[in-house]
Amino acid sequence: MRKKKSLIDDRGRDDHQKVEKAFLVGCYGEARDRSLCLEHLIELEALANTYGLEVVQAEASVLRRISASLYLGRGKGMELAEKVEEVGADLLIFDEEITPQQQRNLEKLFQRPVIDRTELILEIFSKRALTKEARLQVELAKNAYQLPRLRRMWTHLSRQSTGGKGFLKGEGERQIAIDRHLIRKRIGQLKSEIEEVRRHRQVQRRARQRSRVPTFGIVGYTNVGKSTLLRALTEADVLVEDQLFATLDTTVKRYILPNHQKILLVDTVGFIRKLPHTLVEAFKSTLEEVAYTDCLLHLVDISHPLAEEHAESTYRVLEELHSQNKPMVTVLNKVDLVDDRSVIPRFKFKYPRGVVLSAKSGEGFDLLTEAIMQVIRDLREVVCLRIPQKEYKMVGLILKEGELLKQRYEDNDLLLQVEIPKALRETVRPFIV
Repeated sequence: MRKKKSLIDDRGRDDHQKVEKAFLVGCYGEARDRSLCLEHLIELEALANTYGLEVVQAEASVLRRISASLYLGRGKGMELAEKVEEVGADLLIFDEEITPQQQRNLEKLFQRPVIDRTELILEIFSKRALTKEARLQVELAKNAYQLPRLRRMWTHLSRQSTGGKGFLKGEGERQIAIDRHLIRKRIGQLKSEIEEVRRHRQVQRRARQRSRVPTFGIVGYTNVGKSTLLRALTEADVLVEDQLFATLDTTVKRYILPNHQKILLVDTVGFIRKLPHTLVEAFKSTLEEVAYTDCLLHLVDISHPLAEEHAESTYRVLEELHSQNKPMVTVLNKVDLVDDRSVIPRFKFKYPRGVVLSAKSGEGFDLLTEAIMQVIRDLREVVCLRIPQKEYKMVGLILKEGELLKQRYEDNDLLLQVEIPKALRETVRPFIV
């Protein structure tokens, strides 16, 4: 696998200090699964690079049966221990989630810290959390993960290993035992603070709903270009980086379509394969924004070899949020990076409402806006209304929310043919002809 060097700069270290070296471990059961395991290790490497580690080797190991004590078999463990020593790795990262017991036994075997994919993702979230809300959510997720492990509440990755080389040395000497009661108490405090943030978010959401402006949630696998698309459409000042989980906070921006229709675009945190359940739970107040949108713009990086698997991972998270049945436009992004364009018809066939574009170059934006306008038309209906003179105040609301098609007067009543949002139907039901 390729090697990428990246320095950890958030722990008081400078560019001359040692970059920690990581050894990655992935497992597969059948020979046909080896290639998929290797692809997953490439993603794990990207996660490690995002955190600031240098990957020195990745091992795809056959695993017929999971060992309750070591995850790996003893023989395979000893074999890997020799390779780890040979390449001088400072820690090991498993692509699958390991139990606390397996983690302790593996650390004894390798004489180095051992973490899993879940813990690495939690640490990346911790590093990238900038707002108070994001920091609260990440701390809650980390505490929930650490509770069965009785780890200290601050960064587990900075602990010093027993009897061997340390990982991010300097804080290991201050390692203390965490009492379960203290962690549960802190979890309770965090949930209370997050609930307060959630209430504030609900107030903002109700204000948007009252405006009846169509809302589109931008969702997708991490690093597929969601923030790039938002910036390109709205010229918003949002962070755009070619790294995993560059965005942890929800951003809402207004966009005016070519037909002068106003919509709101909601950028969300990126999803990932096996997104830790503790993160999904902790980020509910952020992720649930998806549940209150009218439609989803699902971005898929079609230049990625695992694009379809990434799309499935997104669907699984949407199911957890009970949002899988929302109207959806699939945005087949990064077409500018696709060498073999013969694959595009296959993607368009699999995702019937699919739009091919490049958020970076702007190619295909006209098709995207047309697809969005079509979704809005699908969310609206044409009705004929008879408005009595004494109810003329309704006309203002109807014309504000809908589009006037025809009008005429009959006696003292106003007859209207209008296209309105379906959400307005109950309000105008008494006047429908």
